[in-house]
Amino acid sequence: MTRSYAIRTYGCQMNVHDSERMAGLLESAGYRKAADDDAADVIVFNTCAVRENADNKLYGNLGRLRPAKAARPGMQIAVGGCLAQKDRETIIKKAPWVDVVFGTHNVHALPTLLERARHNQAAEVEILESLEVFPSTLPARRESAYAGWVSISVGCNNTCTFCIVPSLRGKEKDRRPGDVLAEVCALAADGVLEVTLLGQNVNSYGAEFGDRGAFAKLLRACGEVEGLERLRFTSPHPRDFTSDVIAAMAETPVVCPQLHMPLQSGSDAVLRAMRRSYRSARFLAILEEVRASIPDAAISTDIIVGFPGETEEDFRATLDVVREARFAQAFTFQYSPRPGTPAAALPDQVPKAVVQERYDRLIELQEQISWEQNRALVGREVEVLVSTGEGRKDTATRRMSGRARDGRLVHFAPGDAAVRPGDLVVVTVGYGAPHHLVADGGLIAHRRTRAGDAYEAGTRPDGAPTGLGLPGFGAPAPVTADAGCSAAATPVATGGTR
Repeated sequence: MTRSYAIRTYGCQMNVHDSERMAGLLESAGYRKAADDDAADVIVFNTCAVRENADNKLYGNLGRLRPAKAARPGMQIAVGGCLAQKDRETIIKKAPWVDVVFGTHNVHALPTLLERARHNQAAEVEILESLEVFPSTLPARRESAYAGWVSISVGCNNTCTFCIVPSLRGKEKDRRPGDVLAEVCALAADGVLEVTLLGQNVNSYGAEFGDRGAFAKLLRACGEVEGLERLRFTSPHPRDFTSDVIAAMAETPVVCPQLHMPLQSGSDAVLRAMRRSYRSARFLAILEEVRASIPDAAISTDIIVGFPGETEEDFRATLDVVREARFAQAFTFQYSPRPGTPAAALPDQVPKAVVQERYDRLIELQEQISWEQNRALVGREVEVLVSTGEGRKDTATRRMSGRARDGRLVHFAPGDAAVRPGDLVVVTVGYGAPHHLVADGGLIAHRRTRAGDAYEAGTRPDGAPTGLGLPGFGAPAPVTADAGCSAAATPVATGGTR
Protein backbone atom coordinates (compact mmCIF):
# COMPACT_ATOMS: atom_id res chain seq x y z
CA MET A 1 0.00 0.00 0.00
CA THR A 2 1.09 3.60 -0.61
CA ARG A 3 2.70 5.01 2.51
CA SER A 4 1.59 8.41 3.81
CA TYR A 5 3.68 11.25 5.20
CA ALA A 6 3.33 14.41 7.29
CA ILE A 7 5.89 17.19 7.71
CA ARG A 8 5.97 19.46 10.74
CA THR A 9 7.93 22.65 10.09
CA TYR A 10 9.50 24.99 12.63
CA GLY A 11 11.46 28.19 12.10
CA CYS A 12 12.08 30.51 9.19
CA GLN A 13 10.88 30.81 5.61
CA MET A 14 13.90 28.82 4.44
CA ASN A 15 12.62 25.87 6.45
CA VAL A 16 9.18 26.25 4.87
CA HIS A 17 10.89 26.24 1.47
CA ASP A 18 12.86 23.10 2.40
CA SER A 19 9.72 21.36 3.66
CA GLU A 20 8.06 21.88 0.29
CA ARG A 21 11.05 20.13 -1.26
CA MET A 22 10.88 17.28 1.24
CA ALA A 23 7.21 16.81 0.37
CA GLY A 24 8.02 16.84 -3.34
CA LEU A 25 10.76 14.24 -2.87
CA LEU A 26 8.48 11.96 -0.88
CA GLU A 27 5.67 12.19 -3.41
CA SER A 28 8.13 11.52 -6.24
CA ALA A 29 9.15 8.40 -4.29
CA GLY A 30 5.53 7.21 -4.13
CA TYR A 31 4.37 8.57 -0.78
CA ARG A 32 1.12 10.52 -0.39
CA LYS A 33 0.29 13.37 1.96
CA ALA A 34 -1.62 12.07 5.01
CA ALA A 35 -5.16 13.27 5.55
CA ASP A 36 -4.50 13.04 9.30
CA ASP A 37 -0.97 13.99 10.33
CA ASP A 38 -1.09 11.88 13.49
CA ALA A 39 -1.92 8.78 11.45
CA ALA A 40 0.89 9.23 8.91
CA ASP A 41 3.24 6.35 8.19
CA VAL A 42 6.18 8.78 8.11
CA ILE A 43 6.39 11.93 10.23
CA VAL A 44 9.20 14.36 9.41
CA PHE A 45 10.27 17.15 11.75
CA ASN A 46 12.01 20.03 9.96
CA THR A 47 13.62 21.76 12.90
CA CYS A 48 14.99 25.17 13.86
CA ALA A 49 17.93 25.79 16.20
CA VAL A 50 17.61 29.57 16.38
CA ARG A 51 14.63 29.86 18.72
CA GLU A 52 14.94 29.39 22.46
CA ASN A 53 13.91 25.95 23.70
CA ALA A 54 13.85 24.56 20.14
CA ASP A 55 15.37 21.33 21.42
CA ASN A 56 12.84 21.03 24.24
CA LYS A 57 10.01 21.45 21.76
CA LEU A 58 11.44 18.76 19.48
CA TYR A 59 12.06 16.19 22.21
CA GLY A 60 8.65 16.89 23.73
CA ASN A 61 6.99 16.19 20.38
CA LEU A 62 9.11 13.07 19.87
CA GLY A 63 8.12 11.83 23.31
CA ARG A 64 4.44 12.25 22.54
CA LEU A 65 4.91 10.12 19.41
CA ARG A 66 6.65 7.28 21.22
CA PRO A 67 3.44 5.34 22.13
CA ALA A 68 2.15 5.61 18.55
CA LYS A 69 5.48 4.35 17.22
CA ALA A 70 5.39 1.40 19.61
CA ALA A 71 1.84 0.54 18.56
CA ARG A 72 2.60 0.79 14.83
CA PRO A 73 5.86 -1.02 13.98
CA GLY A 74 5.84 0.23 10.38
CA MET A 75 5.73 3.89 11.38
CA GLN A 76 8.89 5.97 10.81
CA ILE A 77 10.06 9.25 12.33
CA ALA A 78 12.66 11.50 10.66
CA VAL A 79 14.30 14.62 12.04
CA GLY A 80 15.94 17.15 9.72
CA GLY A 81 16.80 20.83 9.61
CA CYS A 82 19.08 23.02 11.69
CA LEU A 83 18.68 21.27 15.04
CA ALA A 84 19.45 17.93 13.38
CA GLN A 85 22.58 19.47 11.83
CA LYS A 86 23.62 20.66 15.29
CA ASP A 87 22.66 17.72 17.53
CA ARG A 88 23.37 14.83 15.13
CA GLU A 89 23.71 11.51 17.00
CA THR A 90 22.40 13.16 20.19
CA ILE A 91 18.89 12.92 18.78
CA ILE A 92 19.10 9.12 18.52
CA LYS A 93 20.60 8.90 22.01
CA LYS A 94 17.78 10.95 23.52
CA ALA A 95 15.02 9.46 21.33
CA PRO A 96 16.15 5.99 20.12
CA TRP A 97 12.77 5.44 18.44
CA VAL A 98 13.71 7.98 15.73
CA ASP A 99 14.52 6.27 12.42
CA VAL A 100 16.32 8.95 10.39
CA VAL A 101 18.37 12.06 11.19
CA PHE A 102 19.50 14.25 8.27
CA GLY A 103 20.94 17.75 8.08
CA THR A 104 20.53 20.96 6.16
CA HIS A 105 22.96 19.88 3.44
CA ASN A 106 21.32 16.60 2.40
CA VAL A 107 17.58 17.20 2.15
CA HIS A 108 17.70 15.28 -1.12
CA ALA A 109 18.64 12.05 0.72
CA LEU A 110 15.44 11.79 2.79
CA PRO A 111 13.62 9.06 0.76
CA THR A 112 16.81 6.99 0.50
CA LEU A 113 17.50 7.23 4.22
CA LEU A 114 13.93 6.21 5.07
CA GLU A 115 14.16 3.17 2.83
CA ARG A 116 17.58 2.23 4.18
CA ALA A 117 16.33 2.47 7.76
CA ARG A 118 13.37 0.21 6.92
CA HIS A 119 15.59 -2.32 5.21
CA ASN A 120 18.29 -2.39 7.90
CA GLN A 121 15.86 -2.10 10.82
CA ALA A 122 18.22 0.48 12.31
CA ALA A 123 18.43 4.23 12.63
CA GLU A 124 20.16 6.15 9.83
CA VAL A 125 22.09 9.31 10.72
CA GLU A 126 23.60 11.24 7.80
CA ILE A 127 24.94 14.76 8.32
CA LEU A 128 27.01 16.36 5.57
CA GLU A 129 29.37 19.26 6.18
CA SER A 130 28.77 21.01 2.88
CA LEU A 131 25.98 21.39 0.38
CA GLU A 132 25.71 18.81 -2.38
CA VAL A 133 22.45 19.84 -4.07
CA PHE A 134 20.52 23.10 -3.85
CA PRO A 135 17.12 22.30 -2.32
CA SER A 136 15.59 24.56 -4.99
CA THR A 137 16.57 22.08 -7.70
CA LEU A 138 14.51 19.31 -6.07
CA PRO A 139 10.87 18.46 -6.80
CA ALA A 140 8.41 20.45 -4.71
CA ARG A 141 4.92 20.06 -3.38
CA ARG A 142 3.93 23.72 -3.14
CA GLU A 143 1.53 24.58 -0.35
CA SER A 144 0.13 27.67 -2.08
CA ALA A 145 -1.53 28.12 -5.45
CA TYR A 146 -0.87 31.87 -5.46
CA ALA A 147 2.48 32.50 -3.71
CA GLY A 148 5.82 30.76 -3.95
CA TRP A 149 9.24 30.77 -2.28
CA VAL A 150 12.33 30.88 -4.51
CA SER A 151 15.73 30.46 -2.89
CA ILE A 152 18.51 32.49 -4.49
CA SER A 153 21.23 31.43 -2.04
CA VAL A 154 21.85 29.25 0.99
CA GLY A 155 24.24 29.82 3.87
CA CYS A 156 25.78 33.01 5.21
CA ASN A 157 29.24 34.60 5.26
CA ASN A 158 28.56 36.90 8.22
CA THR A 159 29.87 36.22 11.73
CA CYS A 160 27.21 37.72 14.00
CA THR A 161 28.08 36.58 17.51
CA PHE A 162 24.49 35.67 18.43
CA CYS A 163 23.72 33.61 15.32
CA ILE A 164 24.23 29.89 14.80
CA VAL A 165 22.99 29.84 11.19
CA PRO A 166 26.42 29.99 9.44
CA SER A 167 27.62 26.90 11.31
CA LEU A 168 24.44 25.01 10.38
CA ARG A 169 23.78 26.26 6.84
CA GLY A 170 27.42 26.79 5.85
CA LYS A 171 29.06 29.49 3.76
CA GLU A 172 26.91 31.34 1.24
CA LYS A 173 26.31 29.53 -2.04
CA ASP A 174 24.58 31.47 -4.81
CA ARG A 175 22.33 29.96 -7.44
CA ARG A 176 22.90 30.96 -11.03
CA PRO A 177 20.66 33.88 -12.10
CA GLY A 178 19.28 31.89 -15.02
CA ASP A 179 18.19 29.08 -12.69
CA VAL A 180 16.46 31.54 -10.36
CA LEU A 181 14.67 33.21 -13.26
CA ALA A 182 13.65 29.86 -14.72
CA GLU A 183 11.97 28.92 -11.44
CA VAL A 184 10.21 32.30 -11.19
CA CYS A 185 9.03 31.91 -14.79
CA ALA A 186 7.75 28.39 -14.13
CA LEU A 187 5.77 29.57 -11.12
CA ALA A 188 4.27 32.51 -13.00
CA ALA A 189 3.38 30.22 -15.91
CA ASP A 190 1.49 28.05 -13.42
CA GLY A 191 -0.54 31.07 -12.26
CA VAL A 192 1.43 32.06 -9.16
CA LEU A 193 1.03 35.81 -8.60
CA GLU A 194 3.55 36.44 -5.84
CA VAL A 195 7.14 35.24 -5.41
CA THR A 196 9.42 35.80 -2.43
CA LEU A 197 13.16 35.54 -3.05
CA LEU A 198 14.89 33.85 -0.12
CA GLY A 199 18.40 33.97 1.28
CA GLN A 200 20.13 34.40 4.61
CA ASN A 201 21.49 37.65 3.14
CA VAL A 202 19.83 38.27 -0.22
CA ASN A 203 21.64 41.48 -1.07
CA SER A 204 25.07 39.85 -0.91
CA TYR A 205 23.86 37.66 -3.78
CA GLY A 206 26.42 37.56 -6.56
CA ALA A 207 29.51 37.91 -4.37
CA GLU A 208 30.42 34.28 -5.04
CA PHE A 209 30.59 34.81 -8.78
CA GLY A 210 32.03 38.31 -8.63
CA ASP A 211 29.05 40.55 -9.38
CA ARG A 212 28.16 42.86 -6.51
CA GLY A 213 25.25 44.29 -8.50
CA ALA A 214 23.66 40.91 -9.18
CA PHE A 215 20.75 41.29 -6.75
CA ALA A 216 19.55 44.58 -8.22
CA LYS A 217 19.82 43.05 -11.70
CA LEU A 218 17.85 40.02 -10.54
CA LEU A 219 15.03 42.20 -9.19
CA ARG A 220 14.78 44.02 -12.52
CA ALA A 221 14.88 40.77 -14.48
CA CYS A 222 12.10 39.26 -12.35
CA GLY A 223 10.09 42.38 -13.13
CA GLU A 224 10.00 41.29 -16.77
CA VAL A 225 8.48 37.86 -16.02
CA GLU A 226 5.06 37.66 -17.63
CA GLY A 227 2.24 37.02 -15.18
CA LEU A 228 4.20 37.85 -12.02
CA GLU A 229 2.40 40.60 -10.11
CA ARG A 230 4.20 40.78 -6.77
CA LEU A 231 7.84 40.27 -5.83
CA ARG A 232 9.20 40.29 -2.28
CA PHE A 233 12.54 39.32 -0.75
CA THR A 234 13.94 38.41 2.65
CA SER A 235 16.22 39.05 4.36
CA PRO A 236 18.75 41.75 3.46
CA HIS A 237 21.65 42.90 5.64
CA PRO A 238 22.27 46.63 6.19
CA ARG A 239 25.98 46.14 5.45
CA ASP A 240 25.29 45.16 1.84
CA PHE A 241 22.25 47.31 1.16
CA THR A 242 23.17 49.62 -1.71
CA SER A 243 21.55 52.35 -3.75
CA ASP A 244 21.25 50.20 -6.86
CA VAL A 245 18.93 47.84 -4.96
CA ILE A 246 16.79 50.77 -3.79
CA ALA A 247 16.59 52.05 -7.38
CA ALA A 248 15.62 48.60 -8.64
CA MET A 249 12.87 48.38 -6.02
CA ALA A 250 11.51 51.80 -6.90
CA GLU A 251 11.69 51.32 -10.67
CA THR A 252 10.38 47.75 -10.91
CA PRO A 253 6.58 47.84 -10.51
CA VAL A 254 6.19 44.23 -9.37
CA VAL A 255 8.56 44.75 -6.42
CA CYS A 256 6.29 45.35 -3.43
CA PRO A 257 6.72 48.52 -1.34
CA GLN A 258 7.88 46.47 1.62
CA LEU A 259 11.28 46.01 3.22
CA HIS A 260 12.37 43.83 6.12
CA MET A 261 15.63 45.29 7.43
CA PRO A 262 17.03 43.70 10.62
CA LEU A 263 18.26 46.31 13.11
CA GLN A 264 19.03 43.96 16.05
CA SER A 265 20.06 46.91 18.28
CA GLY A 266 20.13 50.69 18.16
CA SER A 267 23.26 50.88 20.28
CA ASP A 268 26.53 51.14 18.39
CA ALA A 269 28.36 49.47 21.27
CA VAL A 270 26.01 46.50 21.16
CA LEU A 271 26.16 46.32 17.36
CA ARG A 272 29.95 46.17 17.68
CA ALA A 273 29.69 43.33 20.21
CA MET A 274 27.25 41.55 17.87
CA ARG A 275 29.75 41.95 14.98
CA ARG A 276 27.12 43.77 12.97
CA SER A 277 29.13 45.76 10.45
CA TYR A 278 27.01 48.93 10.45
CA ARG A 279 26.03 51.54 13.00
CA SER A 280 22.70 53.14 13.84
CA ALA A 281 23.35 56.26 11.73
CA ARG A 282 24.05 54.11 8.66
CA PHE A 283 20.91 52.07 9.30
CA LEU A 284 18.72 55.17 9.53
CA ALA A 285 20.35 56.63 6.41
CA ILE A 286 19.30 53.54 4.44
CA LEU A 287 15.71 53.92 5.62
CA GLU A 288 15.74 57.59 4.66
CA GLU A 289 16.94 56.73 1.16
CA VAL A 290 14.33 53.98 0.81
CA ARG A 291 11.51 56.30 1.85
CA ALA A 292 12.73 59.05 -0.47
CA SER A 293 12.42 56.62 -3.39
CA ILE A 294 9.43 54.60 -2.13
CA PRO A 295 7.36 56.92 0.10
CA ASP A 296 4.74 54.30 1.02
CA ALA A 297 7.22 51.54 1.89
CA ALA A 298 6.27 49.51 4.96
CA ILE A 299 9.51 48.72 6.77
CA SER A 300 9.79 45.95 9.35
CA THR A 301 12.72 44.82 11.42
CA ASP A 302 14.19 42.36 13.94
CA ILE A 303 15.36 43.53 17.37
CA ILE A 304 17.13 41.59 20.13
CA VAL A 305 16.68 42.82 23.70
CA GLY A 306 19.14 41.97 26.46
CA PHE A 307 22.25 41.07 24.46
CA PRO A 308 25.19 40.43 26.88
CA GLY A 309 26.55 43.68 28.20
CA GLU A 310 23.53 45.74 27.13
CA THR A 311 23.15 48.68 29.53
CA GLU A 312 20.12 50.84 30.14
CA GLU A 313 21.81 53.50 27.98
CA ASP A 314 22.24 50.96 25.17
CA PHE A 315 18.59 49.98 25.39
CA ARG A 316 17.46 53.61 25.32
CA ALA A 317 19.49 54.02 22.12
CA THR A 318 17.42 51.18 20.61
CA LEU A 319 14.21 52.95 21.64
CA ASP A 320 15.51 56.15 20.05
CA VAL A 321 16.16 54.37 16.73
CA VAL A 322 12.73 52.74 16.84
CA ARG A 323 11.10 56.14 17.35
CA GLU A 324 13.01 57.63 14.43
CA ALA A 325 12.68 54.61 12.12
CA ARG A 326 8.92 54.26 12.68
CA PHE A 327 8.75 50.62 11.68
CA ALA A 328 5.45 49.26 10.46
CA GLN A 329 6.23 46.09 12.41
CA ALA A 330 9.03 44.74 14.57
CA PHE A 331 9.83 41.13 15.36
CA THR A 332 11.25 41.37 18.86
CA PHE A 333 13.24 38.74 20.72
CA GLN A 334 14.63 38.36 24.21
CA TYR A 335 18.25 37.28 23.93
CA SER A 336 18.92 33.70 24.92
CA PRO A 337 22.33 32.03 24.60
CA ARG A 338 22.62 29.69 21.65
CA PRO A 339 25.22 26.99 22.37
CA GLY A 340 28.06 27.18 19.88
CA THR A 341 27.85 30.94 19.32
CA PRO A 342 30.48 33.43 20.60
CA ALA A 343 27.84 35.46 22.45
CA ALA A 344 26.95 32.49 24.65
CA ALA A 345 30.37 32.78 26.34
CA LEU A 346 30.34 36.56 26.76
CA PRO A 347 30.40 38.03 30.28
CA ASP A 348 27.73 40.37 31.64
CA GLN A 349 24.70 38.28 30.69
CA VAL A 350 21.68 40.49 31.43
CA PRO A 351 19.35 39.20 34.19
CA LYS A 352 16.08 37.74 32.94
CA ALA A 353 13.95 40.22 34.91
CA VAL A 354 15.79 43.17 33.36
CA VAL A 355 15.43 41.73 29.86
CA GLN A 356 11.69 41.22 30.39
CA GLU A 357 11.16 44.79 31.63
CA ARG A 358 13.04 46.24 28.64
CA TYR A 359 11.22 43.93 26.26
CA ASP A 360 7.84 45.12 27.58
CA ARG A 361 8.85 48.75 27.05
CA LEU A 362 9.94 48.07 23.50
CA ILE A 363 6.70 46.24 22.70
CA GLU A 364 4.65 49.12 24.11
CA LEU A 365 6.51 51.67 21.97
CA GLN A 366 6.33 49.63 18.77
CA GLU A 367 2.62 48.85 19.27
CA GLN A 368 1.95 52.57 19.53
CA ILE A 369 3.91 53.30 16.34
CA SER A 370 2.29 50.44 14.40
CA TRP A 371 -1.16 51.54 15.49
CA GLU A 372 -0.50 55.15 14.47
CA GLN A 373 0.71 54.04 11.04
CA ASN A 374 -2.25 51.74 10.45
CA ARG A 375 -4.79 54.34 11.59
CA ALA A 376 -3.28 56.73 9.04
CA LEU A 377 -4.38 54.30 6.31
CA VAL A 378 -8.09 54.57 7.13
CA GLY A 379 -9.97 55.64 4.01
CA ARG A 380 -7.27 54.43 1.64
CA GLU A 381 -7.95 51.87 -1.09
CA VAL A 382 -5.69 48.83 -0.97
CA GLU A 383 -5.26 45.82 -3.26
CA VAL A 384 -5.39 42.53 -1.36
CA LEU A 385 -4.16 39.13 -2.51
CA VAL A 386 -6.64 36.82 -0.78
CA SER A 387 -5.00 34.06 1.20
CA THR A 388 -5.77 31.21 3.59
CA GLY A 389 -4.96 30.80 7.25
CA GLU A 390 -4.30 34.48 7.92
CA GLY A 391 -7.44 35.38 9.88
CA ARG A 392 -8.16 33.04 12.76
CA LYS A 393 -11.57 34.65 13.38
CA ASP A 394 -12.66 34.85 9.75
CA THR A 395 -15.39 32.21 10.12
CA ALA A 396 -16.96 33.96 13.10
CA THR A 397 -16.72 37.43 11.53
CA ARG A 398 -17.65 36.29 8.00
CA ARG A 399 -14.53 37.98 6.72
CA MET A 400 -11.72 36.85 4.46
CA SER A 401 -8.09 37.89 4.76
CA GLY A 402 -5.04 38.60 2.67
CA ARG A 403 -2.02 40.81 2.27
CA ALA A 404 -1.82 44.30 0.81
CA ARG A 405 1.06 45.06 -1.52
CA ASP A 406 3.03 46.52 1.39
CA GLY A 407 2.63 43.27 3.32
CA ARG A 408 0.05 44.47 5.82
CA LEU A 409 -2.61 41.96 6.85
CA VAL A 410 -6.12 42.99 5.77
CA HIS A 411 -9.38 41.43 6.98
CA PHE A 412 -12.28 42.30 4.67
CA ALA A 413 -15.96 41.53 4.18
CA PRO A 414 -16.51 39.91 0.74
CA GLY A 415 -20.29 40.26 0.90
CA ASP A 416 -22.00 37.98 -1.63
CA ALA A 417 -19.03 37.91 -4.02
CA ALA A 418 -17.54 34.48 -4.76
CA VAL A 419 -14.03 35.42 -3.67
CA ARG A 420 -11.42 32.67 -3.51
CA PRO A 421 -7.89 32.51 -2.09
CA GLY A 422 -5.62 33.59 -4.93
CA ASP A 423 -8.05 36.24 -6.20
CA LEU A 424 -7.29 39.96 -6.02
CA VAL A 425 -9.69 42.45 -4.45
CA VAL A 426 -9.64 46.18 -3.87
CA VAL A 427 -11.15 47.43 -0.60
CA THR A 428 -11.24 50.62 1.47
CA VAL A 429 -9.62 50.51 4.90
CA GLY A 430 -12.17 51.30 7.57
CA TYR A 431 -10.14 50.59 10.71
CA GLY A 432 -6.46 50.26 11.58
CA ALA A 433 -5.35 48.04 14.47
CA PRO A 434 -1.70 47.59 15.54
CA HIS A 435 -1.28 44.34 13.61
CA HIS A 436 -3.92 44.45 10.87
CA LEU A 437 -6.37 46.51 8.84
CA VAL A 438 -10.14 45.97 8.59
CA ALA A 439 -12.26 46.72 5.52
CA ASP A 440 -15.95 45.97 6.05
CA GLY A 441 -17.33 48.37 3.44
CA GLY A 442 -17.59 45.83 0.61
CA LEU A 443 -15.49 45.27 -2.48
CA ILE A 444 -14.52 48.06 -4.82
CA ALA A 445 -13.14 45.54 -7.31
CA HIS A 446 -12.68 41.78 -7.57
CA ARG A 447 -10.45 40.06 -10.10
CA ARG A 448 -10.72 36.30 -10.48
CA THR A 449 -7.29 34.84 -11.24
CA ARG A 450 -5.73 31.63 -12.49
CA ALA A 451 -4.34 31.20 -8.98
CA GLY A 452 -7.90 31.33 -7.63
CA ASP A 453 -8.94 28.78 -10.25
CA ALA A 454 -6.08 26.51 -9.16
CA TYR A 455 -7.00 26.88 -5.49
CA GLU A 456 -10.63 26.08 -6.25
CA ALA A 457 -9.59 23.02 -8.28
CA GLY A 458 -7.21 21.85 -5.55
CA THR A 459 -4.15 22.00 -7.80
CA ARG A 460 -0.75 23.48 -7.00
CA PRO A 461 2.30 24.52 -9.05
CA ASP A 462 4.50 21.51 -9.65
CA GLY A 463 7.72 23.45 -9.06
CA ALA A 464 9.75 21.61 -11.69
CA PRO A 465 13.43 21.55 -10.67
CA THR A 466 15.82 23.79 -12.55
CA GLY A 467 19.51 23.41 -13.27
CA LEU A 468 21.87 20.67 -12.23
CA GLY A 469 22.37 21.40 -8.56
CA LEU A 470 25.30 23.48 -7.40
CA PRO A 471 26.62 26.59 -9.16
CA GLY A 472 28.73 26.12 -12.28
CA PHE A 473 32.33 27.20 -12.60
CA GLY A 474 32.94 30.65 -13.97
CA ALA A 475 30.97 33.87 -13.85
CA PRO A 476 27.40 33.76 -15.14
CA ALA A 477 26.49 35.85 -18.13
CA PRO A 478 24.96 39.22 -17.20
CA VAL A 479 21.24 39.22 -16.46
CA THR A 480 19.47 42.13 -18.10
CA ALA A 481 16.05 43.51 -17.32
CA ASP A 482 14.71 42.37 -20.67
CA ALA A 483 16.08 38.82 -20.36
CA GLY A 484 12.62 37.41 -19.84
CA CYS A 485 11.75 33.76 -19.46
CA SER A 486 13.31 32.64 -22.71
CA ALA A 487 16.74 33.73 -21.54
CA ALA A 488 16.13 32.25 -18.09
CA ALA A 489 15.67 28.83 -19.61
CA THR A 490 19.18 28.90 -21.04
CA PRO A 491 22.19 27.94 -18.86
CA VAL A 492 24.12 31.06 -17.96
CA ALA A 493 27.25 29.59 -16.39
CA THR A 494 29.87 27.45 -18.04
CA GLY A 495 31.61 24.34 -16.82
CA GLY A 496 30.38 21.51 -14.62
CA THR A 497 28.94 21.62 -11.14
CA ARG A 498 31.02 22.00 -8.03
